[in-house]
Amino acid sequence: MSGPSLGRRRLLAALGAGAAASLVWLARPSARGAPHDAYFRQLQAALRQAGIAEPTLVLDRQRLRANIRRISDHLAGKMALRVVVKSLPCPALLAEAALLAGSRRQMLFSLPQLEAMAKGERDILLGKPLPAAAALAFYRQFSDAAFRPERQLQWLVDTPERLAQYRELARGQHLHLRLNFEIDVGLHRGGVADIATLRRMLDMVAEEPRLQWSGLMGYDAHVAKIPDLPGLRAKALRHARGRYAAFAAAARAHPAARTASGPCFNAAGSPTYRLYHGDGPENEVAVGSAMVKPADFDLPLLDDLLPACFIATPVLKALPRFELPYGVEWLGGLVGGWDANARRGYFIYGGNWLADPASPSGLESSGLYGHSSNQQLLVGSGRQALAVDDMVFFRPRQSEAVLQQFGDIAVYEGGRIVASWPVLPAAG
Repeated sequence: MSGPSLGRRRLLAALGAGAAASLVWLARPSARGAPHDAYFRQLQAALRQAGIAEPTLVLDRQRLRANIRRISDHLAGKMALRVVVKSLPCPALLAEAALLAGSRRQMLFSLPQLEAMAKGERDILLGKPLPAAAALAFYRQFSDAAFRPERQLQWLVDTPERLAQYRELARGQHLHLRLNFEIDVGLHRGGVADIATLRRMLDMVAEEPRLQWSGLMGYDAHVAKIPDLPGLRAKALRHARGRYAAFAAAARAHPAARTASGPCFNAAGSPTYRLYHGDGPENEVAVGSAMVKPADFDLPLLDDLLPACFIATPVLKALPRFELPYGVEWLGGLVGGWDANARRGYFIYGGNWLADPASPSGLESSGLYGHSSNQQLLVGSGRQALAVDDMVFFRPRQSEAVLQQFGDIAVYEGGRIVASWPVLPAAG
């Protein structure tokens, strides 16, 4: 029996192609998005009432306080809380965190931070090993009589070589230095990697009367960030805590530990502090970002915490359709025809921040148009109902550095902007 005729084959092919094209067309992205919800409508109204019409970092004080209370409730007095300054780089914000958490302990990461915060009764631990030259610069300009570095400041050292540099600093400047040792608990970002090196460094401290060992710092951010394969994170946590316990035991057994008044055993961070319950040698955790919860901290362990910081910026231009520049205008039409979420274009005041659109929902940057720090183009379906001078809210991916990009922080509470908090200098 002969096969289909040529005409019939052509008809079947045409029908097949038409069906395939229909399926592709039906697979187009559907329109997404909605106007601001009640929370962001109220926040927008508060900014307008305050006369704010430029890119601004907004802090929700009620959410901040609720987050700090939840963090403190978890620790429940079993471990101390050390507030991370780089994640909350604003003196008033740090004071709020210290008051609510009941802690004078701070972790600093740069010479400018140290120069700004080494005052009063603060208990300061450096969160990374600074060059000895930076430590010398601090002592040359330091003048606050109420702050006693030999009692209130712990310098972080990571190697015998750096410890030797600090030893020479102490001898040359007639200083007494407290030294905390960074240990590697699995992150592999440097630090003391074995007990033999730890003992060698403790020997160096014991032999120098101007040095005092003050404790250990072991950061375990990798535990929360490694793939969540069955048992992998739990194994990483056991490994980190086991290494910490071994280092702590070896340190406590060394003669250098006899001069340490209550050693500081610092551990964890915002992603992992809830894995600690005070049942090991670690006696304090360092937390900062979790208090304002930027997007990178949307982790299962932090589900009950609320985002407390946003970037607010006005819409400068609301276009009736998304257009690409002359020469490729046709491509913009094709994109808008295919994707309903690229039919409208909105140019905002500023942009290209380490942040993502949060409200109104359904907005995104245009990969075709490119990024701009002057007037970022966002595209959407139009369901957002945005007009010129309306606010778009972004959620920072991290608080570190981002909080310092917009000048004073606008503090939102009770439906109003109630304060303006200056930030620390961005240098360092």
